[in-house]
Amino acid sequence: MNIVVLAGGLSPERQVSLVSGTGICRALRNKGHRAVLVDMYLGIPEYSGRERDVFDAPDGLCGEVSIQSEAPDLEAVRRSRADQSSRLFGPGVLEACTAADVVFLGLHGECGEDGRVQAAFDLLGIPYTGSGYLASGMAMNKAVAKQMMERVGILTPPWRELIYDEKDIPRLTEELPVPCAVKIINGGSSLGVALPDTREELEAALRDTLRYGGHVIVEEKLFGRDIAVGVLGNDYLPPVEIIPRSGAYFDYAAKYQEGGSLEICPAPVTKQQWRTMGEATLRLHRALGLTAYSRADFILDGDGRPWCLEINTLPGMTPASLLPKEAAAAGMDYDALCQEILEQSLAARQAGR
Repeated sequence: MNIVVLAGGLSPERQVSLVSGTGICRALRNKGHRAVLVDMYLGIPEYSGRERDVFDAPDGLCGEVSIQSEAPDLEAVRRSRADQSSRLFGPGVLEACTAADVVFLGLHGECGEDGRVQAAFDLLGIPYTGSGYLASGMAMNKAVAKQMMERVGILTPPWRELIYDEKDIPRLTEELPVPCAVKIINGGSSLGVALPDTREELEAALRDTLRYGGHVIVEEKLFGRDIAVGVLGNDYLPPVEIIPRSGAYFDYAAKYQEGGSLEICPAPVTKQQWRTMGEATLRLHRALGLTAYSRADFILDGDGRPWCLEINTLPGMTPASLLPKEAAAAGMDYDALCQEILEQSLAARQAGR
């Protein structure tokens, strides 16, 4: 098949996305597909206007990419775009996607996981991988996802949703409990997340997350073990435990820098804990109407109870990412995982999901 692997975009997670997309593209080419990596925002270099020519590009336009220790400068990305357009789809992107048999979504964060790209593709009749627009938008919004967890009986830490501006910060600093977790409403890769233990740290966290729009959830800070559980098709995968080597929480650097964390898969948990987390992930996946694959994050507290934090509709697919490690523990290598996601997604699209 001719496949566009769509990655990059204009999200704080664009570097993660490009690394994921590069791995996916090469895996699909190993499987015999004519796959090409396309940056959604910057578009196709020297696009000729002949859409199908792009699938003959050497190595699928995959370059050498890496994830830096800090999120990218999006203003610099904007300035680097040749046509200086404000459109989120760069030159040649929609033309290539229309010419493809399917688009494999390697996007992360806003404009990738929030349903807008999926909605555009639905309107244009372009098949794509992963969940549909409504399910993606619901899962990306942490408040909506939390409401669904509570509705289907999944333990999640007590939380509240806040929309605030600069003048609200002094009041919120005194009003909110500490310690707590402050998370932007639609973030990923631990960007826009703070875990303040004091009121001074809480004030700093509120000021920092304000740059993302001032829309957050604040939840009780739980202490325990970080566990992630993936779903592939109709089954849950072996859980993975994440232990940041710095001793801090599983932040952006710990997730993506080599040696930033220790991941143990399958996680050393009881069969009952494995089953409880797996069934909860599958229940949430289905309640939100997700498709093909996802990954939920849990805290396993000192009493052995799993508390669900969030669910990811386009989980990372970098060499350091959790879902490929879970699949490997289940006997599926990276190339086979990409092929399975492709097949599960196409079956869902054909069924109207």
